[in-house]
Amino acid sequence: MLKTETPNPQHRALDEYATPDLVDAFVNDQAQAIAAVRRAGPQIAAAVDAAVPRIARGGRLVYIGAGTSGRLGVLDSVELYPTFSWPNERAIARLAGGDSAMYQAVEGAEDDTEQGGRDTIDAGVGPDDVVLLLTASGATPYVMGALRAARAAGALTIGMANNPQAPVTREADIGITLDTGPEVISGSTRMKAGTSQKVALNAISSAIMVRLNKTFGNLMVDLQPTNAKLVRRAVRLTMLATGCDEATARATLDACGMHVKVAIVAIRRGLPVGDARALLDSVGGSVRLAIAG
Repeated sequence: MLKTETPNPQHRALDEYATPDLVDAFVNDQAQAIAAVRRAGPQIAAAVDAAVPRIARGGRLVYIGAGTSGRLGVLDSVELYPTFSWPNERAIARLAGGDSAMYQAVEGAEDDTEQGGRDTIDAGVGPDDVVLLLTASGATPYVMGALRAARAAGALTIGMANNPQAPVTREADIGITLDTGPEVISGSTRMKAGTSQKVALNAISSAIMVRLNKTFGNLMVDLQPTNAKLVRRAVRLTMLATGCDEATARATLDACGMHVKVAIVAIRRGLPVGDARALLDSVGGSVRLAIAG
């Protein structure tokens, strides 16, 4: 039996717990998710290092999964644009059962190996793409079909599972095992197995973005200020990175289309925004290199 399906011996009387103990059982079990991600740190780092050159050449992040795992892939993909100005077309997700499965389970969709392959081919996956294949069990047929199609297309494949020696981690170019063990409720991998995948995906995509110069130190300087909160954040980031006052930050941001990186370089180097933008482009978008000259 898969570890993720095995009844947890610590909680055989779960339905008899007092409510505070019941809540504690669910919350405390989540600590094992972080421990599992820590143990997989070397494989996660290897995935980032292998992915960056392909993404830098114009490749895409492609997330493929079913159920909770697939929905977590969708979540990670859609948040890269507002956080890092990463183009939506370069972070795509395919979910067993299609878009509607994001909101309602589509029975049997995860068992369709051929559809996983077709969805991968239809997404135009190619050699510069990085395909993240997400499955708690490690053997979901839809994901395995996608994996084989992605490998045939020459893409970098990263398999993520919550059971040791899973097919998806064995067959992928890089396997990431998040061994979270049995759930408090047997087989409910939306719990700590899902948490571990969320943490690992955050680490992978965020680390890739840092390597692509989407941050300055730990400041989110390539965000898309698409609402009032993010506009305020853009102003605050500009002030933090330059030491300027709010009026200077706002005026410079207005002049450069609210591009925080350009504003920082313009203020720090005393340049017109056009020259600051050109300087950034010449150093691959690195604020640190642009202000060092």
